[in-house]
Amino acid sequence: MLSAFKRFLIGRPLKSTELGEQKLSILKALAILSSDALSSVAYGTEQILIVLATISVIAFWYSVPIAVGVLFLLAALILSYRQIIYSYPMGGGAYVVSKENIGEKAGLIAGGSLLVDYILTVAVSVTAGTDAITSAFPALHTHTVSIACVLVVFITILNLRGITESASILAYPVYLFVIALFLLIGVGIFKIMTGNISPAVNHAPIGAPVQGITLFLLLRAFASGCSALTGVEAISNAIPFFKDPAPKNAAKTLVLMGSLLALLFSGITYLAYYYGIAPKVEETVVSQIAEETFGRNFVYFFVQGTTALILVLAANTGYSAFPLLAFALAKDKYMPRMFTIRGDRLGYSNGIVSLGVASIILIIASKGQTEHLIPLYAVGVFIPFTLSQTGMIIKWLREKPAGWVAKLTANLIGALITLTVLIIFFVTKFGQVWFVVIFLPIIVLMFLRIHSHYDSVGEQLRMHPEDVAPPIQGNVIIVPVAGITKVVENSISYAKSLTDQIFAVYVSFDREDEKRFEEKWQKWQPDVRLVTLHSHYRSILQPLSKFIDTVEHKASENNYRVTVLIPQFITKKSWHNILHNQSSFLIRAYLIFKKRVIVSTLPYHFKK
Repeated sequence: MLSAFKRFLIGRPLKSTELGEQKLSILKALAILSSDALSSVAYGTEQILIVLATISVIAFWYSVPIAVGVLFLLAALILSYRQIIYSYPMGGGAYVVSKENIGEKAGLIAGGSLLVDYILTVAVSVTAGTDAITSAFPALHTHTVSIACVLVVFITILNLRGITESASILAYPVYLFVIALFLLIGVGIFKIMTGNISPAVNHAPIGAPVQGITLFLLLRAFASGCSALTGVEAISNAIPFFKDPAPKNAAKTLVLMGSLLALLFSGITYLAYYYGIAPKVEETVVSQIAEETFGRNFVYFFVQGTTALILVLAANTGYSAFPLLAFALAKDKYMPRMFTIRGDRLGYSNGIVSLGVASIILIIASKGQTEHLIPLYAVGVFIPFTLSQTGMIIKWLREKPAGWVAKLTANLIGALITLTVLIIFFVTKFGQVWFVVIFLPIIVLMFLRIHSHYDSVGEQLRMHPEDVAPPIQGNVIIVPVAGITKVVENSISYAKSLTDQIFAVYVSFDREDEKRFEEKWQKWQPDVRLVTLHSHYRSILQPLSKFIDTVEHKASENNYRVTVLIPQFITKKSWHNILHNQSSFLIRAYLIFKKRVIVSTLPYHFKK
């Protein structure tokens, strides 16, 4: 039943030979890997206005020069990540660049930051999409967290079905969103040019003096606007997803994404400024622009609907990049090896499920409030931005390939800007991002402990010429028994086929019961030695454990191995098993972790 339900949710398993069919074209990759960056248009401008609104509506004209600064940084990042794509065509992005050029710790900081950032990508995207839904339907405001969690489950299942299938589905809402915003921007600018706008529209002219404006506040607004750049690095992490030639296709996708992001962000920022839009708790900036441009008609709901869709589905960038980054870290032994295993649909399903669970926990913890997550989201991405730029600078200085001066200049500009933005975030929003300073070192320490564990285990398992194990002379089998039954008979018969060194062990809580059982056993299995252990405190494990220790000590002196053979019967209906076998489960769990003996279970299947 569970297997059939799994097939219904995620589809039939794919053969390993079908991996090539799971590669992405440029159009599909643009949809699945750029949705995070493109969706940030829906809240990037709003984040700038939220900061400027603390002064006055007159300060809103500063959103235009701030947007220009954001676009300049975007251009630097696109140039830099294009170089990373060609230099590191196997993917890994900031983690690989930092690790190879700066050092292990820098790579782990970049990798840890990005893993957390992708969790935040899902949480921010879904909660922002939920905000768009509740802006159109205010009655749903009280169900924000529940809606967001359901959406995360839906996207997780969609990604478990495979990257090409999810890309095929996601391409439609992403491109509909792009069309909707270009329609919104085009109609809005046309109305402005023709003077066909509401008389109530009012905005301060660019350059108007603003009382109380400070450089600190402007830098804070700029840092908030840089949240529109999150997701830019995802393509460099996911190069293996592209069809051949993968680096060339990835670079084209990156440039396309950057161009679309620049146009949409510029258009929304300009319309918000010209219309004099002020951020509201109950309604997003894009919703206000759409209402001002079209009114509350079909086109307005089309814009809101596609915005909500891409904000929700932007989470898919995290689902594409997180498993690949987790794979890269796991391959280098910094994360559990389960993240290197492909699932039924050839995706790294352990990474996908882990991301979904972590995102739901974060949404519940933040109560679905997007503004509480965005500062952490931006910090998480600007740390690897800065490290990757610095890593590329070191690479060009060390290798000095053809045209290295121009490449170095691009990365140097990018590194200086991203470092500046990162410092601004910490200075202006320290109250919201302070625990990154504590959390990141913990993540790096966790990576190092995992790596140390794998190295230690590998050393202990490694074969050395001088390590010659003494030959095993024989086997002693201990069979815990609870009565004289077919299950016990089956186990004793099997033990006899392997050795004549057999101990049947019966733990008794009552002296009379002990005596009766010994008499019955002597008549039933006289050739098998029965050991009866009396338990004063009604514990099976304690006397059994002491007996096993005694046998194991004597057996090891003669190079004998001790096997504890646990009888277990299997009922025809699986749910019946919860009514039986508790003692056998307890014994097995205890012995596996506590004793240096072989623990084996012999099942006896019921026919009815």
